[in-house]
Amino acid sequence: MPKLKTNRGAAKRFKRTANGRFKRTQSHLRHILTKKSSKRKRQLGNPATIHDADVAAVRRMLPN
Repeated sequence: MPKLKTNRGAAKRFKRTANGRFKRTQSHLRHILTKKSSKRKRQLGNPATIHDADVAAVRRMLPN
């Protein structure tokens, strides 16, 4: 059986945590930052976890 290929786009977006969950970066922090409050920008910098409904799809894209 051939080796499974990793989806390279997903590998750049998601990282596996020690507990086996996946973390991701949050959106809305690239441009139009002047109208966003400092608190909002600071909180958007923190990683978030993948929603439970999407875990199976991400696990398929990142087999290793």
